[in-house]
Amino acid sequence: MGRRLDDRLEKIRQIIESDLDAEGVREILRLLDGPDYPVDILEELTLYSELLPLVRERPFTPRERYLHFLWDLLDKLPLCLFVSFAIPLRRLLGERIFERCGVGFICEEHVRFNIGRNMRVGDFVFFNRGVYIDSKGGVTLGNQVCLTEDVRIFTHTHSESSHIEREYKGVVIGDYAKIYTGATILPGVTIGEQAIVAAQSLVTQDVPANTVVAGMPAKIIRERKTEGRSGDDLDHIWLY
Repeated sequence: MGRRLDDRLEKIRQIIESDLDAEGVREILRLLDGPDYPVDILEELTLYSELLPLVRERPFTPRERYLHFLWDLLDKLPLCLFVSFAIPLRRLLGERIFERCGVGFICEEHVRFNIGRNMRVGDFVFFNRGVYIDSKGGVTLGNQVCLTEDVRIFTHTHSESSHIEREYKGVVIGDYAKIYTGATILPGVTIGEQAIVAAQSLVTQDVPANTVVAGMPAKIIRERKTEGRSGDDLDHIWLY
């Protein structure tokens, strides 16, 4: 089974590296044991993100559309549970969807984002299940960053007097930072290197490096207990 899945992954890679079109997507769906949509249906595909103002101003190319489609579709198929297949496939897609996707990227199930080209992802970054990234205003993640289950990142707000008036502010998360379960990061926030955001926190302002914040809104509660370690010595190893 392992060899056959590796062969499928290689075939998918070859199709994606070519001029990805509706027929190529159809072949990838076959390799994923997915639905057999006719080419004309795939050519009519419109994604939710394409209805957003920023994407209407700068539309997805057909290739971008199909890559986003494949990212979301994978989690609806049984093969998403085969981690030795699904994680490399998400990495392969991320390398082509994001503005930057560093080496060693690991992504679990049901991770969603709206504009992949507005995301910069460092080396050995880990997304756990259920992460949601509103990347309209831009999101930059440093090396060895960890986003655990159900983390939410937002980069835009709406005017209270008119919902169509929007403000975009990017989010930056520094190297070796960890964001724990259910935390929410609001627009314009920078989280410093090696900082930790506790579970269920609401981060409304910048977080200094090497600190731990918690609460709603999040406040500094102490320095991170590094025991003199920093960088790679912090053992940010996500899976074995």
